[in-house]
Amino acid sequence: MELAYIPSPSSGVLYLGPIPLRGYAFSILVGLFVALWIVDRRWVARGGQKGTAWDIAFWAIPFGLVGGRLYHVITDYQLYFGEGRDWVDAFKIWEGGLGIWGAVALGALGAWIGCRRRGIALPPYADAVAPGLALAQAIGRWGNWFNQELYGRETDLPWALHITSTEGGRVPGYYHPTFLYESLWCVGVALLVIWADRRFKLGHGRAFALYVAAYCAGRFWIEYMRVDEAHDILGLRLNNWTAMIVFVLAVVYIVVSAKKRPGREDVVEPGAADASGGTGEQDKTDSPEATDDAEPTEATEAGEETKAEESAKTAKTIKTAKGKEDAEAEEGAEADSGDARSKDGAGSAKKS
Repeated sequence: MELAYIPSPSSGVLYLGPIPLRGYAFSILVGLFVALWIVDRRWVARGGQKGTAWDIAFWAIPFGLVGGRLYHVITDYQLYFGEGRDWVDAFKIWEGGLGIWGAVALGALGAWIGCRRRGIALPPYADAVAPGLALAQAIGRWGNWFNQELYGRETDLPWALHITSTEGGRVPGYYHPTFLYESLWCVGVALLVIWADRRFKLGHGRAFALYVAAYCAGRFWIEYMRVDEAHDILGLRLNNWTAMIVFVLAVVYIVVSAKKRPGREDVVEPGAADASGGTGEQDKTDSPEATDDAEPTEATEAGEETKAEESAKTAKTIKTAKGKEDAEAEEGAEADSGDARSKDGAGSAKKS
C-alpha cells in the first residue's frame, strides 16, 4: 500500500490565458531574482553602491545561461547529435539542461566584465554573490521536478518521487528525489556561507570558494545516486570527477588566499561613499583631524585677547599710579611755597 510519495506534475507548462509559462524557466527566473535581491543587500552592507549588483548581473546572467547550456550540450552531446537526434533541440533550453559548472564558469567571466566596467575587483563581488547563488540553485532545481528529470534510484521511502512520464525512455515508478536533496543541500550551503562570512569576516573571494567547496561535497553524493544517462570515467560519472577536482581547487584557494591576503577588503567600490550623499569638504570638516586643528586656533585667539586685556589693565594701573605721584608732588611744592611766604612775612614783621 502506498502511504506517501512526492507526486510529479502532469505537465511542465502552466498557461496564463494564452501565455505558456514553463515550470523550468519559471523556477530559474524566480531563483535569479531572489539571488539578485540578496546580492544587492550584501553588496551595500559591504560598502558598495545600491544597484551595482543589478548592473553587473546584466553581464553575468546571459553569460551564465550560455555557459550552462554549452556544458550540458558538450557533456551530453549524444542527446542532440546521436543517431536519430535533432541538433536543433540543443537550443531548446526550456526543455531542461543547464550544467552548473558551465554556468558558474562563464557567468564569472560575465561578472568580471561587468566589474571591470565599474572599476570593481571581482573577488569581493563574488563573496557577495555566494549565498544568493546557492539559493538560486535551490529554487532552480525545482525545474527538474516540473520536467520529471534527474531523479535517483528506485526507493520505497515515504518521500519517493513518483515518475509518471514515459518520454525519453523514462520508466514510471518511485525514485529518490535527487532534485529535492540538492535543493535542500543548497539551502544549507547558503546558510553556511552567511554564518562563516559573519563569524570569520571572509574576504578576497574566500566566501565564494567556501560556497564552491560545500556545494561540490553535496553534489558528489547526490550525483552518485542519479540514474540518468551520463559519461563514466573509471566507474564514476563525469560530474563526480568535476565535483572532486573543483572541490580541491576551492579548498586550496581558501588556504593560500588566507595566508597571502588575510582579512577583508576595506573598500569594495571606489566612490560609493560620495555617491551616498557625502562630500569631500564635509568629510574633512567632520573628521577628527579637522576638529583637533580648529580647537587650538580658537584657544590661541582667546589667549591673545586675554593678554591684550591684561596689558591694557596694567597700563591703566601704571598711569593711575603715576598720576597720583604727580599730584602729591604738586601738593608738596605748594605747601613748601606757602611756608616760605609765611616765614618772609614773619621776618618783615620783626624788622618793622
